[in-house]
Amino acid sequence: MPLTQKEISLLAHSPLFQGVEEEVLLHLAELEGASLVRFEPGVVYSPQHFRRSLAVVLSGQLQVTKGALAVSVLGPGDLFGAAALYSDEPEFAATVTAKRPSRCLMLEHHLVDRLLAEQGQIRENYLRYLTGRVRFLSGRLQTLAQPGVEGKLARYLLANGGSSCPATELCQRLGVSRASLYRAFSALEDSGLITRKGKTITVIDPVGLETVL
Repeated sequence: MPLTQKEISLLAHSPLFQGVEEEVLLHLAELEGASLVRFEPGVVYSPQHFRRSLAVVLSGQLQVTKGALAVSVLGPGDLFGAAALYSDEPEFAATVTAKRPSRCLMLEHHLVDRLLAEQGQIRENYLRYLTGRVRFLSGRLQTLAQPGVEGKLARYLLANGGSSCPATELCQRLGVSRASLYRAFSALEDSGLITRKGKTITVIDPVGLETVL
């Protein structure tokens, strides 16, 4: 089954294909080295079973873990597989689990090579994406190095302007339990460092919050 019009529109707004001519996207799935794959719930990619392919999520939801650590949750437009794309070393591959039925566009490494060489916009997008991933993972390592949950939460709030995300996603990002997260929120609020109103979080004492790090 070829790409649907909805999927082509999704690709046009994905990190890899933003600004790319629609004619390129229309025939992307027909190129040698491209395939459309449907994943049922379960592990779809791991250090023991991985493909040297870059995947674009078209529908569904997948979770990325590294060891016992939940790294991120992927939805339509997100990518996975970049870390092992040019390596035969399995430790570079994370584990990706489909949380619900998901459909992905898989691009084998030789096709990625071709697209990067022929399409300047894709090359620029991919470099920007990789830079963003490096920054994200560096931030994750810094967060995990904090001495406690309050320190991890404080760093996250300072780095994100006080904004938050759904509790489940934030727990995964910080590598903490929901109960621990709520206790940390309460402690920071009781200390007069932040305020909470519904899902809106405001940092009222950034200097004080830095002392928690």
